[in-house]
Amino acid sequence: MNWDQIAGKWKEMKGSVRSKWADMTDSDFEKIGGIKDELVGWLQKQYGHSKEDADREADDFSRGVEH
Repeated sequence: MNWDQIAGKWKEMKGSVRSKWADMTDSDFEKIGGIKDELVGWLQKQYGHSKEDADREADDFSRGVEH
């Protein structure tokens, strides 16, 4: 699923997102809003990932989401 689709379905995906990243608060979830750059920044801040690793993790998530 591409990031435009994810952004459009973000609220519907809350369970999947929160099961993948259990440390994500409701506030974090709302702020990210399905925007890849926001998620990448959150992963960097929350887990100390490099930009490349955070980007890869976000892409892996998007590929694993059902259409």
